Amino acid sequence: MPYLHFGAAHPVPQPLREGVARLRGALDVPDGFPPAALAEAEAAASRIPLPDADRTDIEFVTIDPPGAKDLDQALHIERSGAGYLVRYAIADVAGFVPPGGALDRECHARGVTLYAPNLRTPLHPPVLSEGAASLLPGQERPALLWELTLDADGHLTGTRVSRARVRSRAQLSYDQVQADLDAGTAPEPLRLLREVGERRLALEAARGGVNLPTPEQEVVAHAGAWALEFRTTLPVEEWNAQISLLTGSAAAELMLAGGVGILRTLPPAEQADLDRLRRIARGLRLTWPGSMPYPEFVRSLEPARPAHAAMLNAATRLFRGAGYVAFDGEVPGSARHAALATHYTHVTAPLRRLVDRYASEVCLALDAGRPVPEWVRAALPGLPKVMGAADARAKKFERGIIDLVEALVLSPHVGEIFTGTVIEADERGGVVQIAEPAVEARSTGRLRLGEEARVRLESVDLTSGSVRFSAA
Repeated sequence: MPYLHFGAAHPVPQPLREGVARLRGALDVPDGFPPAALAEAEAAASRIPLPDADRTDIEFVTIDPPGAKDLDQALHIERSGAGYLVRYAIADVAGFVPPGGALDRECHARGVTLYAPNLRTPLHPPVLSEGAASLLPGQERPALLWELTLDADGHLTGTRVSRARVRSRAQLSYDQVQADLDAGTAPEPLRLLREVGERRLALEAARGGVNLPTPEQEVVAHAGAWALEFRTTLPVEEWNAQISLLTGSAAAELMLAGGVGILRTLPPAEQADLDRLRRIARGLRLTWPGSMPYPEFVRSLEPARPAHAAMLNAATRLFRGAGYVAFDGEVPGSARHAALATHYTHVTAPLRRLVDRYASEVCLALDAGRPVPEWVRAALPGLPKVMGAADARAKKFERGIIDLVEALVLSPHVGEIFTGTVIEADERGGVVQIAEPAVEARSTGRLRLGEEARVRLESVDLTSGSVRFSAA
């Protein structure tokens, strides 16, 4: 399923507002925060816990979608000999959330931030997530400062993490940074982001990591109407993501060396699934030599080409079963993330994901040679279940939101014929990726994988968000 992204804010139409409300009720998504949790957050926000170590001299910037306020990460990169020094400041949430308190319990109940058109269900109250704990520009904030040294090829050669006060100089958008890089006007830290990002992508490819260039499904508002579009990820988004992956990998190695922590894991693909993909490639008339590894084949695909789009969609189903594994003592045997082809953990989004707060505290203690705090150690065994439930609800919520927006966008067009690419096919019909509007819709009828198809919109149900197509 394409990643859901929300564009410019706009008043939400009544049918969509009602559909979102029903979806929230069905998935038990909370409204507001309990008074005790909110009181703890407001008290914490009134006394921001700034560390003694002052690194406000570092000219950090944040790079996020336009309008974002929950800013988890700030970046600065400089040359270090023949290599690089990557500094990544991560919002320090632990000082704002008393362990075992009302706010902590509410965070455990939520697990992650949920997004819908013009409505977020944040992990933390906005007074923290969009205020006192967020790395807003021009504000001194507590942060976990990761200092990662890389050699000329981008290999990690050193890791340090500590608490420090920082001050972001600017809140940048991906479009803005990409435009400056393309024009040659970006400052050196951003030019180095491109260098480091490209080197890390090359290393990912060399170790057999898989990065699927699938399109993002974006919910946007144009001239007073909601719409769906497919958007291509900008190169700077990939480079920025590599810094987060680098930090998560460094954190995982700290945990493995220290014998305690929580890892993000993904089991390797089954041979039967790889064989199925090869059959799909043959059916799509795509060349996949027997000597070519799966990651290399995926990197050869171009999302704009219909058969390639169908192949990429099929490939998303190869790696399943992502989860978390906590350990304290014996390192788990299934500790790797197969798609990344390395060890990995989550530490870079603590404002929006619960597990990051705990993983960060483990890394701080291990790097300083101190015992891991007891409140962290006690919570580790239960975190995989907490995060598993939160991730499952988030996926259902995201899919439900897409269904509702698709139904809203398509509702005036019942009876019309659309053209798209068949990205799934079975005996009952298949799934057609329609470019305009940007919809992935199931259709009945005879459909052939990877081919262009004409489908008729038979019905739309705004209440459930369901649409029905048939082959024309």
